[in-house]
Amino acid sequence: MKKTFIIILLFNIFLSLNLFAAKNLYLSYKKIPTNVYKNQKFELTVKALITTTNFDNLTTSFSNYSNISILNPNSQWKKISYDVYENTFYFKVKSNNFRLPDIEVKLLNGNNIIDTSQLSTIPIRYSDIGKGDERYSNVIADKILLKAYKTKQYNNNEALTIIDIDGINSNLEDFKLKNIEEQGVSAIKESDATQNLVYYFVTPIYQKNLIFTYYNSATKSFKDVKVPLILQNELVSTQTDLNPNDSTFEKYKKIATLVLFGILFLLTLWKRKKILIFLTIISFIIALFYNLPNAKGVVKKDSFVYILPTKNSTIFFKIENEQKVEILEKKNGFIKILGLENGFIGWIKEESFGTN
Repeated sequence: MKKTFIIILLFNIFLSLNLFAAKNLYLSYKKIPTNVYKNQKFELTVKALITTTNFDNLTTSFSNYSNISILNPNSQWKKISYDVYENTFYFKVKSNNFRLPDIEVKLLNGNNIIDTSQLSTIPIRYSDIGKGDERYSNVIADKILLKAYKTKQYNNNEALTIIDIDGINSNLEDFKLKNIEEQGVSAIKESDATQNLVYYFVTPIYQKNLIFTYYNSATKSFKDVKVPLILQNELVSTQTDLNPNDSTFEKYKKIATLVLFGILFLLTLWKRKKILIFLTIISFIIALFYNLPNAKGVVKKDSFVYILPTKNSTIFFKIENEQKVEILEKKNGFIKILGLENGFIGWIKEESFGTN
């Protein structure tokens, strides 16, 4: 009897210490690569099996990692089924002696921790590719799509080309062409697994095409992308936010200033208060400022038109003859202009602008 009592007492003590408490959170890798490459962006999917409904949040933390970047550490967990949640994290390897992080997930109910589980790192093979390939662009991707390209004469001996490419699970931020002096990023955007890159480069005017390669991580092979270098007669523009006058926001802003002036003007006629008169005058000045037509002038002969308002910006083309233009914007000693004759848009230095 005494022995039974002792056993029951010990059992209750163990229960109070949660030594026999059932786990509510189980983690496993659903998707993990067996081999990665230098600067490759790759994904790792973690699966969480949850055996309780008494929770309201899952949090993730990373530890014990080196020479690797976690690109979306705050990624949210998604419910897949009644008791299964998943999260996909993106990583980028910097060198061969990297270590994947240990992943810890906490199951929370308010500020109370219901359960904690951890996944230890798994060794992954590393490869450094494309060393001897003069066409290799430093990009590793599931897929690269050349969406658009345009080439314009840069000077007597060179041509300027702008390309627009999409990459799936890619590292387009590392894109670079070998053996080309003048090149750079015009814009780069990212949405989930898709990246978009607008890139410019200068080549000899006689060159008819440019081929770069990327490593296709889906087929485990190098793929060629061919860019035809066909000189265009029309002028190139800067891809995004070209003409502020065409912006819907700008149009609404102009209308709003006129409406505000109209309302204040009518209130002033009705109430005839000093404060309303003052506000009406201010609104009239604002409306006048936003609705006045843009100033016009000319661009001097032999002036250069640039892609961006920066000191080291690429030149789009040279003005062969004096051209009439409209001023769209001023910034950093540059003027954004719209050609009134042929509709080109670009930036010129302030000293290149003159009056009619």
